[in-house]
Amino acid sequence: MSNFFKNLFLYSVGHTYSNLSRLFLRLFTGIMFMQLCIRQLLNFDIIVDSHQGFMGLSPEASITMLLVIELLCAVCIMLGFLTRFAVLFPLGLMLAAENVIMSSSTESVTNQLFSFQPGYPVMFIGIFIYLLLAGPGKISLDYIIAAHFTQTPTEEQVLDKA
Repeated sequence: MSNFFKNLFLYSVGHTYSNLSRLFLRLFTGIMFMQLCIRQLLNFDIIVDSHQGFMGLSPEASITMLLVIELLCAVCIMLGFLTRFAVLFPLGLMLAAENVIMSSSTESVTNQLFSFQPGYPVMFIGIFIYLLLAGPGKISLDYIIAAHFTQTPTEEQVLDKA
């Protein structure tokens, strides 16, 4: 019986499922970020009334651009396509949201825009930094594309060129 537990613990310590874990984290983060985007889309009229445009755009255009970028980034993160690039915009957005939430009252426009409680963006910030550092893993389009372009030539291909 003790041999069973010894093997169980030794096996579980030595074997990790990092690629599967990264897939789960990408899917979880993408779904949560997409849910946030959909919630903003459903409350579009309320958000536009209380939001000022940025970069010289109207409030409608700036919110629409924000939603499209959030949706595209969420889909790219879930698929593992350009993952390290796709987390940069949401990371910056969550850093800005956390800064505004922590420096203003709870009735600010940012809270209406994001429907965040203090600390909620910090969860996204941590996940995005992890994905930026660790990458998407082997269960991703990034890995499939990289594997396609870095295939080593077979012995027959080398002999054909000689």
